[in-house]
Amino acid sequence: MTFISYAQNSEDVLLWRALQHVGKGFYIDIGANDPEEHSVTKAFYDAGWHGINVEPMPSYHQVFLRERPRDINLAVACGAEEGSITLFDTPSVNGWASTDRDTAIAHRAEGIAVVETEVPLRTLRSICEEHVRGDIHFLKIDVEGFEGEVLKGMDFQRWRPWVLVIEATLPNSRVTAHERWEGLVTPHDYHFAYFDGLNRYYVAGEKRELMQALAVQANVFDEFIFHHLDKAWKRGTASDAAAAEAEHRAAETSAQLAQVLQQLDAALSRADDSEQRFRTAANALREAERTNQIIQGNADAAEIARRETAEWALQLQKQLADTYASTSWRVTRPLRMLGHYGRIRERWPALRKALLKRLHKAARWLASQQAVRKAVLPLMQRFPWLGKRLMGTWTTLRDSQAMPLHQPGVPADLIHMPQSARKVLADLQRLRSTSKH
Repeated sequence: MTFISYAQNSEDVLLWRALQHVGKGFYIDIGANDPEEHSVTKAFYDAGWHGINVEPMPSYHQVFLRERPRDINLAVACGAEEGSITLFDTPSVNGWASTDRDTAIAHRAEGIAVVETEVPLRTLRSICEEHVRGDIHFLKIDVEGFEGEVLKGMDFQRWRPWVLVIEATLPNSRVTAHERWEGLVTPHDYHFAYFDGLNRYYVAGEKRELMQALAVQANVFDEFIFHHLDKAWKRGTASDAAAAEAEHRAAETSAQLAQVLQQLDAALSRADDSEQRFRTAANALREAERTNQIIQGNADAAEIARRETAEWALQLQKQLADTYASTSWRVTRPLRMLGHYGRIRERWPALRKALLKRLHKAARWLASQQAVRKAVLPLMQRFPWLGKRLMGTWTTLRDSQAMPLHQPGVPADLIHMPQSARKVLADLQRLRSTSKH
């Protein structure tokens, strides 16, 4: 498994090489600064370790409380005795805060702003008494020139960290300064193991077997990468995954777009059909409107004709009424009546013959009915005069069937008329002839 290094100078790589067999160990970090950036303990925390982080800067303390819930996070400074001390912070440069006044003076001389803050001061001895319950697998000290004061406050006879990692150069310099405090370490059976250019590594005499693991610098065989590169690779992998996902989504989007285009084509086709049907319907509507106009025109013409006909009928009725009311119409009424009589006279022979035939037929039928004879005969016997009349009528009807059709000196159409009727007719004909002349 590739080891992810967060430390400034690969200190965590060397410590992991020596201590990875421990499993879940315990650490103390004096001057922890940040829970991730340049952190010697971040990789161990991720591997399941826990420990004590001592960082006097209040702003970093809040970050440790959030990022390292398994750790003991103390917002104090470590020194040779208990109390308080002035912290010289450099807001423009991360990691240069120090409790050493000479270091602060050097920073100001270089033009770096320094802010003084009063913070609690505790000894490492008291911190261990309060929080340590087992082995301390490594102790790291990085306090920007104040390392000697921290070591003075530690009891190496009672608490025996397996490995010590102590910053050994002046702040922001290659100049070593371990001679100021090394006499506080080696007399307690700690043996120098390695100098990495920034820190010196010491191993407790009872753990001398770790010396070999700390003999050389971090190298390719440690199979590690820096966390910045790891994050870059992860971002690249995430970018590749995002690109693949984006490509997949683009393919899906393209397929969806193709489907949408097909639906759009179908919709446009339906729209074309609808437009054609609309045009057909519009043409039919216009034709219907023209037909309606023609029908309306014909109706108007018919109405005009009806009105004209009605007016003509009224005029004709008026003219007829005027005619009926005129003197000439009343004077000529007898002549018109003669005309009607002439038409009746012309048809009289046929009418008379038909009438006599029907009467004769009816008389024969009545005579043939026994019930009629039974009713009539008693009446004839009781009233002789009625019998004579009935017999006379019967004789007349019977004889009329044999009456000659012509009489000498009488026109054929007047032969059946009585003499008095023929006389009146002759008088009318003379009157009509006179009126014509």
